[in-house]
Order: sequence, then C-alpha cells, then structure tokens
Amino acid sequence: MTLMEDAKRGIITPQMGAVARDEGIDAKTICSCVAKGLISIPNNPARDCRVVGIGKYLSTKINANIGTSRDYINIEEEVEKAKTAEAFGADALMDLSTGGDLDLIRKKIMDAVDIPIGSVPIYQAAATQKTVVDMTSDDMFNAVRKHAKDGIDFVTIHAAVNQDAMKRIRQGNRITDIVSRGGSFTLAWMLHNGEDNPFYAEYDYLLEIAKEYDMAISLGDGMRPGCIHDASDGPSFMEFITLGELVRRTREANIQCFVEGPGHVPIDEIELSVKGMKNLCDDAPLYLLGPLVTDIAPGYDHITGAIGGTFAGMCGADFLCMTTPAEHLALPTKDDIREGTIVTRIAAHAADLTKEGQKERARAVDNKMAHARKNLDWDTQFELAIDGEKATKIRDSRNTGSEACSMCGDLCAMKIVSKALEEEKEE
Repeated sequence: MTLMEDAKRGIITPQMGAVARDEGIDAKTICSCVAKGLISIPNNPARDCRVVGIGKYLSTKINANIGTSRDYINIEEEVEKAKTAEAFGADALMDLSTGGDLDLIRKKIMDAVDIPIGSVPIYQAAATQKTVVDMTSDDMFNAVRKHAKDGIDFVTIHAAVNQDAMKRIRQGNRITDIVSRGGSFTLAWMLHNGEDNPFYAEYDYLLEIAKEYDMAISLGDGMRPGCIHDASDGPSFMEFITLGELVRRTREANIQCFVEGPGHVPIDEIELSVKGMKNLCDDAPLYLLGPLVTDIAPGYDHITGAIGGTFAGMCGADFLCMTTPAEHLALPTKDDIREGTIVTRIAAHAADLTKEGQKERARAVDNKMAHARKNLDWDTQFELAIDGEKATKIRDSRNTGSEACSMCGDLCAMKIVSKALEEEKEE
C-alpha cells in the first residue's frame, strides 16, 4: 500500500510517527492530514533518508535547487553543493541537472545526502533526443519510471501545461511568456507535434507509475509569472484551476502530491495567489519559488525571494524553494547555495512565527534569544542563531574586550538598564 492508503485506513506508519515527533504534533493528526492530502511526506521506499513532512500545521520547509547545466558540468561541485545545502538547513533538494551523465549525477547526489530529493524527469527525456521536440511520450514516461526506480522521492511534472494553457498564452499580453524550463519544453513539444501534453492526456498512466513506487508528485507551475508584470494573470489562474483538478485525481489514486506556485509576484498580490491556489487546490501543500517581489535586484534575488517567501508563508505557503545571489545570472556556486539556504531559512522561520501549529514553538526560540541578548550570553546567542558561525566571526573580528558588542560597549542599553534596576532593588 502507499503511504496515503495506510493513512486512509488509520495506520500510523513510522514515517508519520517521525514527522509527529519532529513537529511536536499528535501522530493521529499527521495521519488524518496525510489521508486528506493536507500533508505530504515524500519518501520513496527505494531510498532510505530522513523523513520530512510538508503541509498543514507543520513548520515551513525549504528546498535547494542544484544540478549541472549543458554549459558547465562538474559532478563533484554539485555533490558539494548538495552537502552544503543539507549542512545549512535545507529540508529537501532538487536535482535539476541537464548536462553530462544524468544518471550518474543523480546517483552521486542521492548518495551524498540524507534528505528527500526531487527531480524533473522531462529534462532527462529531452536529453535522449537531439532536440526537445523530438522526444516521445514514451521517453517522458520512461524517464519518470527511471527516476522512481532509482529512489527519487518526488518528481515535478508540468501536467497542467495543456492546450487550454497554450491558448491563454497566445491570447495574453505577457512580457516573459513562459519561464518554467519544464513548461517551455512541454509547450514547444505540443506546438511541434500538434498534440496535447502527454502528462496531461495520459495522467492516469503517470499515477500508475507513481503508485507502483509510492513516489510523490509535485505538480509544476509551467505558467508561473516570470516578471512582476505577468503576475496574477489569466494563464496563471487558469493553471491553478487545472492543478486543482489534478490534485483531486491524484488523491483519489492514493498518491501524495503538492502544488508549485508563482515565481514573481508583487507583495500586494501574494496573498491573492497563495490563498487562491490553496482554495482551488483543496488546501494541498503549496511549494513556492520565492516569490520574488521585484525584478530589479539581480545579485540579491535571494533577498527578494526571502521577502516574498516570508509573506507567502504567513498566508499559507508550506514549502519555499530558495533562490541564490546567482538567480537570473549564472549557475550558483557552493557559496551561493549556502547564502540562499540560510536566507530562506530565515524567511521560513519568520513565517512560522505567525502560523497555526508552529507559532508557539517558533516564538519560544526567539524568546530564548531575547533572554540571551539581555544577559549578554554570547554562547547561547551563537547556538540559537540560524548562522552561528557567521555571527561568531563578526563578533570576534571586532571584539574590543567589552562584555557587550563593540557597537555600544559600556553604553549598552540593556547593560545600563539592568544595572540601574539592580541598584534600585538594592536600595
């Protein structure tokens, strides 16, 4: 049976128990939410890794994208990026490799880390042919089966890019058309071959493969906006509707899924996008790239994404895909991955400070930090910090020997007030 079938029978599996312990939530609640599709636990039985839950009542999770390109292939660097992302707090990875020996790259990354891993099988399907449009539907489904058999925990499938979506793109006034790579592969294939998207037309076959391997499906947002101008438009919302239909079919087949969401959204439209997707997709776990809240900050898009991710998490997003300083510019380095992971962890925690099921736990951590700052307890501050290593280096590099930080020294406000209150108490 699949994990969802177990949940629907009221069976609390080891995976559900592990999520319950990690999140401080009753296992029966986890089981009930998995049964309803409100929580996903991507965990392919073919691969042994740490169990991670995504969805209702749970802490906001983060994903790190890694992978080669056809322009730059260095497997060992990608392995190091994977290890770096895990070390600095990523809850999952996606291997987006498009260049080199894709099977070998995937295996080395999967062997290197102990967190769930996702992939986009259509990239490998396209690599089997001279051009993207030459791949066959068999190539697409064979790639999905290959990844499932190898132990991939979740696959991104752009099944909602169909004939209707193509019509909306033609009739719309977008600036960037389609920025999803998988979405662009699919649309180009449809235009060249005059047929509908095989992943949409034969969705039941996709579900059969996923069920055989108990692999989760991440329903990709091929129509996601690629700039602020294109946010919240017709193609975006039409895809939301189709994604909702696919969510219901996936749940009926007892397969876990989550839904991917917009990439570039002005901050005053994030709530509309998140709550609209949640409503149309029956509260399925929502996985967002960013969203980036402005288009004019190349080099700092890990920050524009974190701003959007925090607000999106507060509105109900469950899973944030990090961006790095290299977004829109280049293949990220190991340092970019580290920076992007840390910044997105900050966004996720900031969102958890507001979320049902997590607010109390998240605020307890901040309260510990507040007490440590008041007491000038530097060891505890560094222990609680999301990046304690960087915090320690900064303090040590400018430490003048003062008990307080070198910004204030003996003029530290908390030190002055604490001393004044202590003297008053003694008097």
